[in-house]
Amino acid sequence: MLHKRAKGQDKHLSIRMRVTLHGQPPIDIPTGHHIDLCDWDVERQHALPTCESADAINRTIDEWNATLNEIFARYELLEKRIPAIGEVKDLFNDMVGRKTAITKQLPSPDEDLFRVFDIFTETMGKANQWTDSTFEKFAAIRRHLKNFDAHLSFHQVDEAKMQQYVTHLGKAGLKNTTIAKNLAFVRWFFRWAAKYGYYTGDIHDSFKPKLKGISVDSKEIIFLTKDEVKALQNHQFAPNEAAMERVCDVFLFCCFTGLRFSDAAKLKKSDVKNGFIRVVTQKTVDGLTIELNKHSQAILDKYRDADLPNDMALPVISNEKTNAHLKIIGQVCGLDEPTRIVYFRGNQRFEEVYPKWALLTTHCARRTFVVTALQLGIPAEVIIRWTGHANYNAMKPYVKIVDELKEKSMSLFDDL
Repeated sequence: MLHKRAKGQDKHLSIRMRVTLHGQPPIDIPTGHHIDLCDWDVERQHALPTCESADAINRTIDEWNATLNEIFARYELLEKRIPAIGEVKDLFNDMVGRKTAITKQLPSPDEDLFRVFDIFTETMGKANQWTDSTFEKFAAIRRHLKNFDAHLSFHQVDEAKMQQYVTHLGKAGLKNTTIAKNLAFVRWFFRWAAKYGYYTGDIHDSFKPKLKGISVDSKEIIFLTKDEVKALQNHQFAPNEAAMERVCDVFLFCCFTGLRFSDAAKLKKSDVKNGFIRVVTQKTVDGLTIELNKHSQAILDKYRDADLPNDMALPVISNEKTNAHLKIIGQVCGLDEPTRIVYFRGNQRFEEVYPKWALLTTHCARRTFVVTALQLGIPAEVIIRWTGHANYNAMKPYVKIVDELKEKSMSLFDDL
């Protein structure tokens, strides 16, 4: 819990992390940051965007919360006991690099990689507020690792072992792109395990297998054209299709803001302020300020007085149900342009063609936003500030699409 201390003033308050545990005397850990009371969000226990140091303050808060969750999970899952508050303080100081007199270290469970994996998913899930679908993804990763080697331990993991794992995933029928995502998650786990002393190797940095069809240039981008977006906007839903209409509205909101579906799902009415929305993204835990245009504002206005749970701004249902509804909506609205999908399994190339509606998912909205913004001539540097993409490289697949669209458009002059 965060506490702000001041001597009867509202300026330059000290921010401290307060830790309480099962009735034991609490401890206060100073963060080294200060803030004015008017820049503090009491409900979220984070700095508001009005604070110049908001990013640094919020990053410290999120990292320290994650560290404390990791400590509690260690004791719960490894030692099966509640730690003394002094043990928590000593281990916390050690893990964040603060000087302390460590009296006891937790055992390193090198013999049980899967138990550490459970600690990883529990602590990172709490720290990053994972959705159920994210937990399911990591549960699938765990199953793949377990099926590969039920007795896998950290000291066994080297490049040869990881290559065997890649072969195992290929034999299980996974596409190369799916294998690449799997390995990205596995590397995340090993990087975390190395950071917290469970693992001493560097496989998370050194292992980079060559898989066909996973490069940026090979990435398939499914998006809607401006006319297809208009078709969704103009579609008139019947009175008994209210659920479909709500799904369509949420999808269109993401098309006009670039929000991920997971971020739209947790957007609250209190996050909407004077023509913009302020969100902390689910995936990267970064703060974003996104200005509203007339289309996104109209959708928010439509549900402003709706009685939605937890003060939510939009009527969002599960990702799985939303994807199912989107395919029906796309089919009804005539989004049937033949769309080619190319993928690899091992060295074998596959090509399949589907009507576009069959490929619609919630993430298509975010991709639609980026492509549309580039077509409108908005600089990639500006788009990144809205979407939270890490860097310009993440935009390369979209820029390639826009270049191809320009080339096709210019060829229309040949028919004159």
